[in-house]
Formats: sequence, C-alpha cells, structure tokens
Amino acid sequence: MTATSTRKTAAETCARGPRIMFYSHDTFGLGHLRRSRALAGAITAANPDASALILTGSPVAGRFSFPTRVDHVRLPGVIKRADGSYASRTMGMSIEETAELRAALIRSTVEQYEPDVLVADKEPTGFRGELMPALELLKSTGRCKMVLGLRDVLDEPEVLAAEWERKHAVEATRDFYDEIWVYGPRSVYDPTAGLPFTPEMQERMHWTGYLRRDLGQVGEPPEQPYLLVTPGGGGDGEMMVDLVLSAYEADPELSPRAVLVYGPFLSGETREDFEERVARLNGRVTAVGFESQIETLFAGAQGVVCMGGYNTFCEVLSFDKPAVIVPRTTPRLEQWIRASRAEEIGLTTMLDETRDGWTAPALAKAIRALATQPPPSAAGSEGLLDGLDYVTRRVSALLQDTRREAAE
Repeated sequence: MTATSTRKTAAETCARGPRIMFYSHDTFGLGHLRRSRALAGAITAANPDASALILTGSPVAGRFSFPTRVDHVRLPGVIKRADGSYASRTMGMSIEETAELRAALIRSTVEQYEPDVLVADKEPTGFRGELMPALELLKSTGRCKMVLGLRDVLDEPEVLAAEWERKHAVEATRDFYDEIWVYGPRSVYDPTAGLPFTPEMQERMHWTGYLRRDLGQVGEPPEQPYLLVTPGGGGDGEMMVDLVLSAYEADPELSPRAVLVYGPFLSGETREDFEERVARLNGRVTAVGFESQIETLFAGAQGVVCMGGYNTFCEVLSFDKPAVIVPRTTPRLEQWIRASRAEEIGLTTMLDETRDGWTAPALAKAIRALATQPPPSAAGSEGLLDGLDYVTRRVSALLQDTRREAAE
C-alpha cells in the first residue's frame, strides 16, 4: 500500500466512521494502558460513529474489559530490569529484535487501520524509537492528525531534558505532532518545564485537566467502613504494602480495617510473605490480587492510602476520597512532585520519607487523620477533572480539520 493509495477523498473519508488509534508502550505498570482506555471510551461514547484501537505492550491487557467499539492489539512485551535496562519477555529474542518486531507490527497496523487521529502516550518516538516508522508513514499520507499526550508530571526538568535530548524527542515532537495534550491543569504543574520547546510548539499545547474516572454503575462494595490501600500496578509497591501492614501490626487499635489490592505486578514470592502477615491480622486487613473494577472499591472506601501514580491520583479526585499518598522517589521523582503539589493545593496529604519518615507510627497517624481530612473537592479547584470532555472536543475539531483538508 503506497502513501498515494492511502490518501482518501472526502467521500471516502465520510463513508466510514472516524478511527482513533492510541499508542501505549507499556513496558511496566498499568498507567499508560488505563489512560488510553479511559480516553478511548470517552471519545467513542461522545461519537457513536467512532471506533478506537489501542496498541499496548501491557502483559495484562487481556484482563481488562474494553468499551464498545474499542479494541486493542497486544505488542510483544518487554520488562525493565532493576538497573534500568530492558529485556524481552519473548523467549529467544534480544531486546533489539523485539523492538524491531514491535516497530514492524505498529507500522503494519497503522497501514491497515488507517487512523484519522493517532494519540501517542508519553513517548514521542516510542520505546527505543519503535513509533518512528509509523509516524513517517502517517506524515507521508497527510490525512492523520497526530497528538502527543503527556501526563501532568513527567520528571525533574533537568532529568527530563537529558532524556529527551538522548531520544531526539523534542525534534520528533516538533516535526510530527499537530497537538500536545497535557492531562492536567496548568496551575498544578508544567511537565515540559526545562524542555527547549519553541514558541510555535508551545502554541500546540492544550491543558486538558485531569481525566475523570467513570462514576457510573459500580458493584457492591465490601462491608464498610474500610480503608482502600492500592499501590497501583504493584510492581514497585512492596515498600508501601509493607509499611501499611507494619502499621496495623504495631497498632492493634488502628482502624478502619484495610482492603489491600496488591496489583498484578507484585512478585509472587513477596505476595506470599504478605499473605501470611495478612492472615495473622485476623480480618483487620484483607487482600485481593488484581481488581480490574477497582472503581467499586474506591466508591465504598472511607479513605485511601496509595502511591502517587497518575491514574490512582485521578481515581482519588474522581471519587472525592480523603487520601494519603506515599510516593516513590526512584527511578523518577514524578510521584513525589505530584504528591507535593497536591498537598500544597489541599487535594491530598503526603507521607514524605524525609519530612515524616516511612515508619509504622507515622503511617498510623496519617491513617487516623483521614477520618477528619477534607475530601479533594473542598479545595475548590474548578475544572480540575474536565480532561475527558476537553479531549473529546479536541478530537472533534481535529476530525473536522481532516475532513476539510480531504475535501480540498
């Protein structure tokens, strides 16, 4: 299929519904997939003719249900080692071979699906540059609008600048992306601070607000009252889970009881150790492995203890729950920056390792304080959760541009 043959006439463009493609590299955790899934669901709900396809490397993508007219393609998985290097999940393939395979699959899927809008999550060039062949193809056809979506916080400005320079990400953003969406309010944080964006690139930026989680039908929550404890995907949540269990072990009077969601990436051996400790707490803490409908647990919780990942933070805001965030500080300061700003604004509190100490008494004190801590809505930040509505409006505007250009 050539670039010329993929260029649609106006009539051909209108003959089928709009197609939105999401690229989500997902080398680790759940955040990128869950963000893409929320966006795809909102866009297809707002436009009954639209469909969406998510390209994801998440090994647990199959555990999620997807909205009507939303599907996913699973890319071969990679894992991040403790030293920051990557390895293939595919037996017998080097990381270089896996990246080449992924790049070919992405380009082929783009060629066959022919998206009208592509939304790339966080990585302008993709994992190890795997998105570049697809970006070049789409640019050559001239009929797909390309968007770079960024969460509210990426990393420290100096660290991020060095990373983007190494990946040639600024140049890729400049040359390929029609718009840059920041999934947060400008008043909270600027994730591009420190990046050498030109004035023209800055004009492409849209601050959407946070992405509200679905507050529709939820299941029957566990017996109340309870505290929800969630480390997100769980791959880096061992410290927080250990701290929560230590708090309940050290303080027999600590209440309410805790419902702990380990997350799918917590190692099996570590989880077995935690299960033994949970059993000894005689019901004061209960635990489940992976809850794809975690919204039900959020809806019924009295308060939340969590790490500071983007999606969990959006759930705290959406369900308006008093929360204490225990943010990781390695390998990125992203969670700490987000938690610090949230505490400054009055949305949540934070258990800071340096200021408060990551000790059982310190966490027990923070848990007790949740009973009188105001919910995030008390901070009165108007438009804080308007992200999905803003995105659907931008997609509509981009599709109008595409139809107009096809007609010319």
